[in-house]
Amino acid sequence: MTNYYDIIKAPIITEQTTKLIESQNKYTFKVDRKANKVEIKKAIEAIWEVNVLSVNTMNMKPKFKRMGKYEGYKSAYKKAVVQLAEGQKIDAFTV
Repeated sequence: MTNYYDIIKAPIITEQTTKLIESQNKYTFKVDRKANKVEIKKAIEAIWEVNVLSVNTMNMKPKFKRMGKYEGYKSAYKKAVVQLAEGQKIDAFTV
C-alpha cells in the first residue's frame, strides 16, 4: 500500500473504545481489509507521529439488518486495536 490515508479509514468511537483509551491507552480504527499489522503500525506512526507498541486486528463479519420491510447486510470491515507508548495520545479521539 502506498498512501497511509488509504490504510486507515476511520476511528471507531464507542463507549467501549473510550474505556480502552482511558484505561490501557488503546485506540481502535477501521482499516483497509488488505492491510497487515506492519502496514497499520507504519501508517499510525506516520500520520500522528506516535510510537506504537502493539497492533491487534480482527475481521468483522457482515451483520444482518432490517429496516421495516427492507433487509440486507452491513458491510464487512477490518478493525485494528493499536496500543501507544505511555504518555502519548491521538487527538482524533478527543471531542
